Amino acid sequence: MTGLTSWFPMTAMQSLAWALLHFVWQGTVVAGVAAIVMAFCQRASVRYLAAVAALALMLAAPILTFLLLMPSDGTVSTRSLQVAARTPHTEVVGTNIAAGFTPSPSTSNALPWLVEAWLVGVACFSLRSASGFFMLERQRRRETMAPSARILELCHLLHSRLGLDRAVRFCVSGWLQTPVVIGWFRPVVLLPATALTGLSEEQLQSVIAHELAHIQRLDPFINLFQIAVETLLFYHPAVWWLNKRIRQEREHCCDDLAISLCGNPVEYARALTLMEEWRTAPVLAMSANRGPLSTRIFRVLGRNSSMPGRRIGLAGGVVCLITAMISGNALLGIASGKPVLRVAGVFSAQTSIVELARTPAEPQQPNSSSISTPATKSSPARTATQAESETPASTSYIDGLKAAGLSSLTADQLIALKIQDVTPEYVRGMHEQGLQPDANAVVALRIHRVDPEYIRDLRSLGLNSNVDQIIAMKIQGVDPDYVRGLKDAGIQPDVDQLTAFKIHDVTSAYVRELRNLGLQFDADKLIAMRIQDVTPEYVREIDSFGFKPTADQFIAMRIHDIKPDYIRSLQSAELKFDVSDLIAAKIQGINKQFVDNAVNHGFQNLTLQKLIQLKHMGILETRGEI
Repeated sequence: MTGLTSWFPMTAMQSLAWALLHFVWQGTVVAGVAAIVMAFCQRASVRYLAAVAALALMLAAPILTFLLLMPSDGTVSTRSLQVAARTPHTEVVGTNIAAGFTPSPSTSNALPWLVEAWLVGVACFSLRSASGFFMLERQRRRETMAPSARILELCHLLHSRLGLDRAVRFCVSGWLQTPVVIGWFRPVVLLPATALTGLSEEQLQSVIAHELAHIQRLDPFINLFQIAVETLLFYHPAVWWLNKRIRQEREHCCDDLAISLCGNPVEYARALTLMEEWRTAPVLAMSANRGPLSTRIFRVLGRNSSMPGRRIGLAGGVVCLITAMISGNALLGIASGKPVLRVAGVFSAQTSIVELARTPAEPQQPNSSSISTPATKSSPARTATQAESETPASTSYIDGLKAAGLSSLTADQLIALKIQDVTPEYVRGMHEQGLQPDANAVVALRIHRVDPEYIRDLRSLGLNSNVDQIIAMKIQGVDPDYVRGLKDAGIQPDVDQLTAFKIHDVTSAYVRELRNLGLQFDADKLIAMRIQDVTPEYVREIDSFGFKPTADQFIAMRIHDIKPDYIRSLQSAELKFDVSDLIAAKIQGINKQFVDNAVNHGFQNLTLQKLIQLKHMGILETRGEI
């Protein structure tokens, strides 16, 4: 036993070592299952919860394994285990080894070194995390300052709109290039000077909303849990992969919250692109520019770019499960060593596992592996039947796929095709509809129950789409009846727009109601109105004030949270204005209190344009809520 593990009890040290070794295949199993589950999850929040649950299961697996491997009785002494581990003889007389197995001497001698290497790794990663926390806190205390009144007002407005009930500090930092969140119980949002000057107010609003979404979702605590698991299970690549997926899905969730709060995905995508060029954010902080840029921008803009990743995740999960089963079986064999059978107080290290399972009264049966080659040749009729019933069937299936256009298939592809019941007729049906999918694409089509009739109906409606677009429509539930309903309502969307329609619940009834209210719009504006929750009821309320806003103006009004009560308050001040003036007044923070303050100061013949100028010049500042 080495120096670092000399203070470990022998039983605890061996149980810990085997728990760490068993986690090699256990972690692979958890990662494989997580990859398969996330491949079938459409929402980022569901994928995030699945990944966090998988990480918690990874942490629980070695702990439970350690507890199961620890002897429950006190009959096994440290001395007897040491003697058993070091004895090279094939028989150990009168020694009661726990669980009935004697580990091999080479394996037992390596266990203390394994535990020692693990302890060194945990210590190194702990120092790395501790130094990161220390440096982050030191920089926060030394190189931060208070933001301007305008920025602070914007932050507090977003804080209240998000419904946060926790106190959040806002500071300006000169050593960061992107906004981040640090702290757990007293969170701090650090706003870099580069972002304050390099982003427009709308872009900055979306980015700050992203950071506040991290606080609302308690993401700093989950990040701390991730760092702890990485420190304890640093040696397994699946832990690092799963943590990377958690951080990606976390950013996707916060992106969705930021867009729902601020409502301009295009400007938010531009902000992400700009911040990618400034990218330097500490790993211990929550940052808006973390995660793959292209994937996030595609999601923000409503484009589906996750189908190849889902296929890769599904295939990778299956491969992980198969690999884990093989490695777990091998590791269990190594852990067991040579099985030990007690006969009259003597443990024979040469008894097979089959003999251990038998009772003394059970007669010995010849092992199938011991049958000689001549004996096998004595049943030629059975061998011919097997060759006739198995080989031609497999060959005909492969030949049929080749004839249908799928050749050079790997073993994994053949297994996946067979599992999904892909027939040559199915492949030919896809070709008849103008598609030329490869083996992986055919499996994906079959998984999502895409049949040739579905594609034929879409083609008849003028939708020419590729494999990824067809799968995306099928996942979102875009059927021919849905397309016909939209066309009858006067909308001619393309394939990508149809998918976005279904994601945002754009129905033909919704389109008809807006048409009946006199609104003119195309497919993109319709998606934007649905995202901003421009409902027919909202349109009727605004029209009741005598306005006739366009689709773009309705979108802008919802983005800036213009409600009927706000319009009513301005009209009560006997101000005349149109929709453009109304939006500008809301942006500048003109409210009833500001108007009353201007009247009390003796201003006469006020128009909304003059009030906007007074507000913009900083005259008659008020503290009323907007």
